[in-house]
Amino acid sequence: MPDGFGQRLRRAVGRRLGIDDGSTRASSAARPVSGDDRAVRRDPDAVRDAGGERQRGAGVAPPHGTRAYPGDFVGVPAMAYAPKPDGQPDPGEIVWTWVPFEEDHAVGKDRPVLVIGSDGDWLLGVMLTSRDHDRDAAQEHRAGRDWVDVGTGAWDRAGRPSEVRTNRVIRVDPTKVRREGSVLPEDRFDAVAEAIRQVA
Repeated sequence: MPDGFGQRLRRAVGRRLGIDDGSTRASSAARPVSGDDRAVRRDPDAVRDAGGERQRGAGVAPPHGTRAYPGDFVGVPAMAYAPKPDGQPDPGEIVWTWVPFEEDHAVGKDRPVLVIGSDGDWLLGVMLTSRDHDRDAAQEHRAGRDWVDVGTGAWDRAGRPSEVRTNRVIRVDPTKVRREGSVLPEDRFDAVAEAIRQVA
């Protein structure tokens, strides 16, 4: 086989395979895609959040169609226990919804929230966690986080005791509430409301 024909054949095969000029170096178009690259291509938010909460796999963008978050509520909201079995989120009820991170409202986490009131067309709530902060209460307080125990309920399928953060009142879009988890007993709601008044 003449050398010229062999070179042309190698170039033609190389072009089909994405190889540059007969060498063994892969072009960027034919470069194998790693798992990380696939994740970035599938999820554009992974690029935006690569240096923050997203890197730890904890943060996700808000659900499609969510309104821009106007910021946490500042001050003492009007709070009155008023749960109603009407399928709508009411004060005293625990619902599941997307909650923005305090440091970056562009990302957040789906979690249970105790509805405590409203501000215009936004619900107001405080988030729950099953993590026990009793042992590190002083450290949490120094970091600007205060918690109140609310016990167990149907909002946590594993039956774990929960705590409510009382010094961050978040706004919740009522149209983005996924489901009602449970109704908090009134005495626990009153304890949460009193703690919010004390730290506000």
